[in-house]
Amino acid sequence: MSTDPATVIARAAEQGLTLATAESLTAGAVVARLVDVPGASAVIAGGAACYSYSAKTRVLGVDAGLLEESGAVTAEVAAAMADGALALYDADLAVATTGVAGPGPDARGVPAGTVHLGLARSGRATHTRELHLIGGRARIRAAAATAAIDELAAALEG
Repeated sequence: MSTDPATVIARAAEQGLTLATAESLTAGAVVARLVDVPGASAVIAGGAACYSYSAKTRVLGVDAGLLEESGAVTAEVAAAMADGALALYDADLAVATTGVAGPGPDARGVPAGTVHLGLARSGRATHTRELHLIGGRARIRAAAATAAIDELAAALEG
C-alpha cells in the first residue's frame, strides 16, 4: 500500500490519538519516518529500538522465557513488543517490527525476509501480521518499515 507517513500523523491528530513504536528489525526507521512529518510531536509518544533479547525484556517487558524458547522472530514476540510500547509510552496505538533482514537465515533457521508486525491499541486485542519479503537486507528493512506505517494507517481508518 505504501501510505504517506503524513497521512498517519494527520489521522492520529484528528482522532486525538498518540502513537508509539517498538522496533527490532527496522531499528527506529518507522518512528524516524513518522517524525519527519511536521507536527508529529503532537502525536508521537516515542519509539524504542530494541535489538537484543535483553533490551526487548528490559525496555518492552517481553518475557525472557518466550524469547529463549522461540526466538525473537515470532508473532507472539511482535505482539508482546507492541503491547510493551503501548505501556511504556502510555500511547493509544503502537506498532512493532521483528524479523530477519538477512543476508541468510537467523540462528534458528528462520529465512531472510520473514517479518512479523504487531499492532496494539488501547482497549482492543493486539493483532499480528506475518510478511515474507524479498530482496537484500536494506530492501527488506525498508519494506518492513513501510508495512508498519501501512498497519498504523489501516488502524486509523474509520
